[in-house]
Amino acid sequence: MKKILFSFLILIMCLNGFSQDTNSVNLDTIQKHSVYKATILSTIIPGAGQIYNHIAMPKGKKKAFWKLPIIYAGLGYTGYSLIYNQITAASFKTEYKNRQNGGQLNADYAVYDDDALITLYRQYLDLRDASIFGFGGMYLLQIADAHIEAHFCNFDISDDISFQLRPSFVAGAFPGVSLTFHFN
Repeated sequence: MKKILFSFLILIMCLNGFSQDTNSVNLDTIQKHSVYKATILSTIIPGAGQIYNHIAMPKGKKKAFWKLPIIYAGLGYTGYSLIYNQITAASFKTEYKNRQNGGQLNADYAVYDDDALITLYRQYLDLRDASIFGFGGMYLLQIADAHIEAHFCNFDISDDISFQLRPSFVAGAFPGVSLTFHFN
């Protein structure tokens, strides 16, 4: 009986050795970096695309984190400039209307006549409009930066590709230029 039980256990162990392996190996371990995701992240939250690209970069190429303070400084400055110019233009407009209607006058604007108030009002409106374009430009620039840098996350800049430009002579008598590409 012991021999039969021992033979049965050996048979079970041998059958288990021929079963399928439950541990599967993912052959494609490198995930493709999503350009679309970097662009959408940067559109929703300024600078998020740069952080996403920084995380996805290989170890030696990480460089996207330093752009975040520049992005927020640019957006903050243009946003502050927009608000300041709007408030100042509104105060010049209010002062002009108060002068026309006989309302409460601001002592800070007593040195300006009516024409100067209109000129300053228009000037601050122009500065406000420039701030709007600056803010929009900075916002679009950071989206474009995240999009373009996402394309370079998987870009290979190894020494396996080379380019050489050398002077050469064609048929011994004519000077020319030789262009050589090496792909290893």
